Amino acid sequence: MRYHSLIADNARWDGFELRAGDIIISTPPKSGTTWTQMLCALLIFDGPEFPAPLERLSPWLDQLNRKREEVYDLYAAQKHRRFIKTHTPLDGLPNLADVTYVVVGRDPRDCAISMEHHMENMDLQRFLELRAKAVGLDDLKDLPPRQMPKIDAAERFRDFVTSEFAGGPATLASVLHHLHTAWARRVAGNVVMLHYADMRSDLVLELARLASALGMDVSTERVNELAAHASLDRMRARADQIVPSASTGVWRSVAGFLRAGASGEWRDRVSDADTIAYDARVAALIPPDLARWAHLGRRQSGVDPSVVR
Repeated sequence: MRYHSLIADNARWDGFELRAGDIIISTPPKSGTTWTQMLCALLIFDGPEFPAPLERLSPWLDQLNRKREEVYDLYAAQKHRRFIKTHTPLDGLPNLADVTYVVVGRDPRDCAISMEHHMENMDLQRFLELRAKAVGLDDLKDLPPRQMPKIDAAERFRDFVTSEFAGGPATLASVLHHLHTAWARRVAGNVVMLHYADMRSDLVLELARLASALGMDVSTERVNELAAHASLDRMRARADQIVPSASTGVWRSVAGFLRAGASGEWRDRVSDADTIAYDARVAALIPPDLARWAHLGRRQSGVDPSVVR
């Protein structure tokens, strides 16, 4: 599948040389991507001291604010196990048996609210300047017209629910499609599905699960020590080393990128009729077991992605 937008283009994977053992972190936007990168970095470097900021260790490969060659060179120079960031679903990525794919879910309604805050913090004009320098702007004429978000919060939520997935801003359809591509491969042995709600409720356990899935033998004591470095407060204290594109000027507040997004903020803008329409849309897009997991996570839903019934 081709995924091409103002922000990213998965055609940039064409020609990228993957290595055995690579980790691809593939997430819908605002699902805990940076958090998951932090967890991988803590495991790979066995502690919080990294050889470079995360924006250089794990740049978003298909984002269009850097030249392809620059991103390729960053990854090619790495001698450690690589962990590669993308927001491309699995059906738009190379499918290799010796690469591990880490996909992170979150209640799509929380993703929608978090994305609004994310866009408020983004200096879009600065991003466009970087994009023009890196790849130009000629391809924008081939993209669907960019829709301005509605002023009314309830209307914005309804647009999120009903809009089709067309390579633009995240929609309910795009978030669920992304998770569905992982769900279809969840027992392949090299696909790991984590959930934001599980990470919030027991980060130590989820970090241990991730380490096991990556074939890393990490003691319980060490997992506890590493998880402490992935708290919001500790990550925010070193935001300039953790936040993606921190050095490029695309964020109005670098620390503000690491927002303490609570679950359920969407409830204030959703009516009973909206809830009925939302549930019907979800049911039309994905199977019931995936829907339970996508909204609640493994612990609350009782649905374990690694088990097929």
